[in-house]
Amino acid sequence: FGERDLIEALIASLPDIHGDQTSRESATEKFQQDQPHLLDPHLWMVNMLLKLVRSEDCPSSLFHLGFKFLYIICKVRVYKIFIRRLPHEVADVEPVLDSLSKQDPTDTETWSTRYILLLWLSMTCLTPFDLSRLDGNLKSEDGQGREAIMDRILAIAKSYLGVSDGCRLAASVLVSFMTRPDVLKRRLGDFLDWSLTTISQNNDQSLDSIRVLDGALQSLAMLFQHGKREDLLQHLRCLEEKRLSESSQATLRKLNVKLIQRLGLTYLKPRLAPWYQRGSRSIASTLLTSQATDSLKEMTQGEEDYDIPEELETVIHLLVGLKDKETIVRWSAAKVGRVTGRLPKELADEVVASVLDCFFQETDTWHGGCLALAELGRRGLLLPSRLTDVPLIIKALTYDEKRGACSIGSNVRDAACYVCWSFARAYDPKELKPFVSQIASLLVTTVFDRDVSCRKAASAAFQENVGRQGTFPHGIDIATAADYHAVGIRNHCYLNTVYIASFPEYTKAMIDHLVVKKVNHWDAIRELTSKALHNLTPQAPDYMATTLPQLLNMAVASDLQGGHGAILACAEVTHAGYGGELMKPACRLIEKLSLSKMPFKSDPVIGWQGLIDDTIKTLHLVSSGYIEELQSPQLLTRCGSALALGCLPSFMIRSKLKQRFPEARRDAVRALAVCMKAGVCADGPPASFLCSENIADVYSVLLDSMDDYTTDSRGDVGAVTLMMCRLARQSAEKIDHYRAHAGTIFTQLLHYADPTVPHIPHREELLSIFPEVKASLNWKAPSQAFPYVTKLLGLPEYQYQTLLGLTVSVGGMTQSTVAASSQSLFDYLRGIQHDRAVLEHFAMDALIKILRENVRNTRIALPFLKMLNQLLSNGCFDVFTSEEHPFCVELLSLCEVVRRSKDVSKLRACIAYCGLIQFPGEVRKEILYQLLMLICHSFLIRTTTASLMYEMLLTYDDVVDPEALDDIMNLLSDTNESEPAILRPTRNQLRDLLGVPMKRPLAQ
Repeated sequence: FGERDLIEALIASLPDIHGDQTSRESATEKFQQDQPHLLDPHLWMVNMLLKLVRSEDCPSSLFHLGFKFLYIICKVRVYKIFIRRLPHEVADVEPVLDSLSKQDPTDTETWSTRYILLLWLSMTCLTPFDLSRLDGNLKSEDGQGREAIMDRILAIAKSYLGVSDGCRLAASVLVSFMTRPDVLKRRLGDFLDWSLTTISQNNDQSLDSIRVLDGALQSLAMLFQHGKREDLLQHLRCLEEKRLSESSQATLRKLNVKLIQRLGLTYLKPRLAPWYQRGSRSIASTLLTSQATDSLKEMTQGEEDYDIPEELETVIHLLVGLKDKETIVRWSAAKVGRVTGRLPKELADEVVASVLDCFFQETDTWHGGCLALAELGRRGLLLPSRLTDVPLIIKALTYDEKRGACSIGSNVRDAACYVCWSFARAYDPKELKPFVSQIASLLVTTVFDRDVSCRKAASAAFQENVGRQGTFPHGIDIATAADYHAVGIRNHCYLNTVYIASFPEYTKAMIDHLVVKKVNHWDAIRELTSKALHNLTPQAPDYMATTLPQLLNMAVASDLQGGHGAILACAEVTHAGYGGELMKPACRLIEKLSLSKMPFKSDPVIGWQGLIDDTIKTLHLVSSGYIEELQSPQLLTRCGSALALGCLPSFMIRSKLKQRFPEARRDAVRALAVCMKAGVCADGPPASFLCSENIADVYSVLLDSMDDYTTDSRGDVGAVTLMMCRLARQSAEKIDHYRAHAGTIFTQLLHYADPTVPHIPHREELLSIFPEVKASLNWKAPSQAFPYVTKLLGLPEYQYQTLLGLTVSVGGMTQSTVAASSQSLFDYLRGIQHDRAVLEHFAMDALIKILRENVRNTRIALPFLKMLNQLLSNGCFDVFTSEEHPFCVELLSLCEVVRRSKDVSKLRACIAYCGLIQFPGEVRKEILYQLLMLICHSFLIRTTTASLMYEMLLTYDDVVDPEALDDIMNLLSDTNESEPAILRPTRNQLRDLLGVPMKRPLAQ
């Protein structure tokens, strides 16, 4: 427990911080813990907290804060473990009871105090002494009688059983004190009457009634768990009449099932049925024994005859809960095994038969049936004769029912894995051996499940069977390769399963599962399935060939998803055996068939070229491109043709380099790669080589492409062309992989030595910024890249472009990029504060120039205003505040242009020039005037303006007269909920208080 000292110091500091709300919240957040099982040896902290709250001079705020910390521990470690750590001396009964009596049940802020006190009181009630001994003389000095402690506890428990917070659960735990011998004799009957009357008089039509029913049912469940059967037998019929199983509330149905189950355990004597059996209980014995142990002998002979109460038939009706639509009800009903273990063999088998009936109905009943079988198996209550029903479990392992655009059944498959896990504990290895092959194969194929929970459940079930049964083929090897963590990544499960398939017992099962269940799957795992089949083909090529007819039939069927997956699978299997868009798999099939050099002999391959030519125009695939298609009016045709040109071998593009690349700019730039394939020859013909005559045109295209920020419905389309141009700017921009690509090329060009790249400005300064050891800089990490990038701001040739790139990073939306880039920019500006000339050059020749040239360019203007707000807030230009500097005047005029926009995002960003209020004189008056104009704008703008003005006036205390500050703050606080027409008098009042001259009628 490495944080022991920190936790001790935190608890010790509670007396000092309990009065400050912020400190209390901070301490509470620090106290949150994970991994509850690790807390058990370190619950000493409970005693530290109890020592605080037990103090007689403990303030109320500290008292409740201490109990809040205790509740956090209880929540992390669950109350059943936590309650054992609470003191339960006789001396604790009355103090805890008195503290609880003083609490206000309606106070929502201190409910955790009442929760812990109720649990603590239930623990103190375990004292073995008669509670009446604590009463003493029940008559007080004034002659009035005092209430007995027993009655006080009962009254408190009843009062908290109907509350709306978590204290209802704690009160039901407290009710278990009714099972004490002294309380049972005097109060149990009355309490049961009260509980059953409460249940009969309330319904599930109102929230108050639901809470009361919930509390009463929970308290009865606790009583029947801890009480004696002979004291509780006569109270089932009232619950039957209430028909809570038909309630619309899932929690009430769950509690009803739970209570009926415990009533059933009360009806039946605690006994171990003679037919009860368990499989191998020791993993070590399984691993050390070479042969399975003999089957258990029949133990039904001499079975004791005993009567089964008629009322038990009602208890068995809890099987209806297995069909409930809510998981919590099905899970509670699945624990029917607790009752089954006390029944004779014939009746227990009838229960199992009823459970198996669930497998012939809808999804919810499948899930409930699997849970019930798993619970029965875990308790050793499934006879070997029931192993003939294994096919039902195998079907449940692959249960997947499509509903609309998705499918359901993951919970069924997860529960089926639980059943397989329980089989390892229920049966002797010799009894389960005939079914090992089926179970093992299905569990292995579950590594292809779409849901990670099912894959992990299957892995756990397989490991359990390997450890306890010892008969799964190659169990240890597979359990090691497909452990709980390895199956967490779906791509890994599909693409790295060749090792498992190398064992012949599993190869065909895995192939069949992929072909039948996954090739036509509704989700986007069809491509992964085809790749998995490609990897599995070498393991069983002959068997895989037999699946091709099935795949071809699926490819031409009417099922669109099945056809898509089948074409992909045929392509991958064919390629492996012999060598996106819905049309893309067909071209991929042609590609793979070509790579496999499949012999078609003299058979004509009709339609392939037409398919490829048609796809070029729509899907950008490689083909024998046509130069004339570059002039096509269709954008996608031009893009596909340009891409095709970039993929052609050199002998096909010689003599064609003079062709013009038109508007398909992204793909045209990529197609310029043909110049590399054609080769470089300084004096060669321009139609065949990259030479002195055409090199200028190529560079012109590349350098012009850097200004392409074209956007459409897909986003920043032009950004693809940024990789090859203006590297200084690109290495400062916000997109990680573009920044990394540009930065890597930037440093490679700088350090290229064979030959050295000439005419690089400021080479020596760049080499000092990016020494050769920094060539491996992780440009994708903003925290590593931007400290080096901002150093380029000190180089005049790079300053403007670098700052332009930093603008979209500092004013972006990705938190990590914004934080790293802004911090690096602030560090640079702090370093030049002492040099006024350098700072003025940065402000006027770079910063103002960017806004001036991009004032109507939303892609630059919006992040620029966000960046400007940060620069002004951090005092980067405080040296200009002593005079009316041209910087603030021109900045204000440019912001005014943006303010005229009707774009809400621009207007909200423009309000950021509140920071210009720090500049005195006419600039300040103009800014206040513009802000007052925005006070009567739309709701979003006026609330943002009022909020920023409020913060601005608190930050800059020289803006207004201190005597008028309170009035201004009150007026700004009232602008949020008012309409624009109502706000005009308020705005005029603010104008007078701020001393802003009226240029034009503000009411218009």
